[in-house]
Formats: sequence, structure tokens, C-alpha cells
Amino acid sequence: MSGFARAFVDTFRAVFRDRAALTTLVGAVVLYSFFYPAAYHHQVASQLPLVVVDQDRSASSRALVRRLQALRAVRVAGMAGSMDEARVAVEQGDAEAVLLVDAGFERDILRGGQGRLALLGNGAMLGRASTVLQGAALAITAEARGLAATQARFAGAPAAPALALVERPLFNTAEGYGSYVVPGVAALIVQQTLWLGVVVMAGTRREREGRLRFSRPRLAGIAAAFAVFGLLGLLYFSGFVFWLQDYPRGGNPAGVLLGAALFVLAVVGFAMFVGSFFRTRERAFQLIVVTSLPMFFLSSLPWPVEAMPRLLAWSARLLPSTPGINAMVKLNQMGASLAEAAPELVNLAVLAVLYGALAVWRYRP
Repeated sequence: MSGFARAFVDTFRAVFRDRAALTTLVGAVVLYSFFYPAAYHHQVASQLPLVVVDQDRSASSRALVRRLQALRAVRVAGMAGSMDEARVAVEQGDAEAVLLVDAGFERDILRGGQGRLALLGNGAMLGRASTVLQGAALAITAEARGLAATQARFAGAPAAPALALVERPLFNTAEGYGSYVVPGVAALIVQQTLWLGVVVMAGTRREREGRLRFSRPRLAGIAAAFAVFGLLGLLYFSGFVFWLQDYPRGGNPAGVLLGAALFVLAVVGFAMFVGSFFRTRERAFQLIVVTSLPMFFLSSLPWPVEAMPRLLAWSARLLPSTPGINAMVKLNQMGASLAEAAPELVNLAVLAVLYGALAVWRYRP
């Protein structure tokens, strides 16, 4: 058996004999695939409670409440008799926002004036309050258009042509937070678990043998074995998990295979190079804990690259996660062509060669 094949098989055997490495490379990927997306199962906030203070008690105010009840994001939790009563409901957590319909709302509209409304949100939880306020504002706007048209007919004015705005999400069709964040985090999970597994194995071997020295065929066999774990994990997320969780997927399958291969090769080279500096396996766990979140923010997925300092943005390209996350999202979720994802793919290829060469240098006989 050649040095490459023997190292490939021995690495697989070593991983399956090491409980920590096996749990990291296989168990953690499977666990995260169900645990992490569970927080975003509902995708968008819905049925958030709203309290209405109707001081007008007119047909127009009741029509507005009925329109609010038809919204997905908002649930009319009740009618309060006063603002003090509504404030108590918000303070007790029974409502996220308050809609005040001022007395004379319908009268002012029929006279050609403007009906007065006040929409107040709970600032303690800005995300939920924003959803309620946005949904209620849409209902109020729609009701105002209807009232304006009715007012124009009573006044004998010609009806203005209706202008309908139709919004169609192009990639995130559910318009959910899960569809936005999970595909990017999945690539980071694969990177971090693969990185951790490689470093744990390198630290274990170094504890036993001191300085690690491998011939190039043996080093290539070890890298190939870890690359199999990483590739299977990434394809498991990109195919099965995204299908199971109903996230956008399958835009460019051939491109996903190419992007996954380059990403995994870059991660393995990076992990082997970094792992060569660790003398104990425990240090790897400490490193992963403090680097995962910064790496995600540096990927430019949650934070636009235009808002980063230029030096930081360029430095982030030295991490496989930065081009890897963007390449996988482009190819799998957005259906980009290879030409459109070329900057990220070239970046990954360069990192694979760079860190592969550094790993050969560090593990030289």
C-alpha cells in the first residue's frame, strides 16, 4: 500500500477511534443541523399582540381594526379603554404595540381633513416591535387609500388611477431570518468542526510523538481523509438539511460541488497549518470558541463589506470562511453562475494552495 493510501486509511481509523474527534467531525455536524435551524423554524415573527385604543368608535375605526386582524404579523389582543390601560398591557408583556384611534377620526376624514392615529411600540424588544409597527402601518396605509377614494367619490372628483406595488422576493422567498442566516452559518459550522477535528488529531499526535514530520504523500493522504469528512458535511447541509428545513437551495448544483471542494481544501490546508502550532488538543477548543463569531461577521454576510475598514476587509479574505460562505450562498441559494462566483472561487483556490504549501513546510521531514 502506498504512503498516500496508508495515511488515508490510518487517518480514518484514528478518527473513529478518537471519541472527541469523531464527535466533532460527525456528531457536531449532525447535532447542529437540527439544533441551530430550530431557533428560526417560524422564519418570520407572526401573530404579535397589538392593543387598540378606539376613542372614535366609528365605522371607519372598526373597519381599520378588522383590517389589522387580517394581518399575519399582527394579532389584535384586545381593546383598551384608555392609554393607561394599554400601557399596563405593554408593561406586563401582553402586547408589543398600541394603536390609538383619536376621537373624531371618521369626522375629520369626511370633512376632507386627516384622521389622527398614534402607533406606539415597545422599545424593550426592537425586533418584535418593528414587525408589529411595520405590519400595522401597512394596514393603516391600505385603509387610508380606501378612505381617500371614498372621499374623492363623495366630492365628485375623478378617481385617481390605482397604483399597486407588488413585491416579489427573488431569493429569500419566505422573507425569513432563517433562510437568510442558516445557509451562511452552515458553511461556518463545517469549517469550525473540520478545523477543530484536524487540530485535535494533530494535538493528540504531537503529545505522543513531539514534532510532527510527514512525507508529502502521507501528508496528502491525511489531508484527503479530512477533506472527505468536510465535503460530506457540507453536502449534507447544502442538500439534505436545506431540503428538510425548506431553505432556498439547488440554484447551481455543479457550482456547489466545485465551490464545496475548493472550500474544504482551503479549510483543511488552513487547519493543518494552524494545527501544527498546537502542543495539546485542549487548546483547539479554546480557539474555536473565541473565533467563530468574529469569522461570521468578517464574512460580510451579516455586516456589509462596504462598511468595513478596507484593511480589515482584505485581511478577512485570508480566512476560508469569508469566500467560502459567500460562494456557497451565491451558488446554492442565489443560483449564481461560475463566472458570477469567480472572485470567491479564485480566492478559495489561492487559499488552498497557500495553506497547503504552508502545511507542507510545517510538517516537512
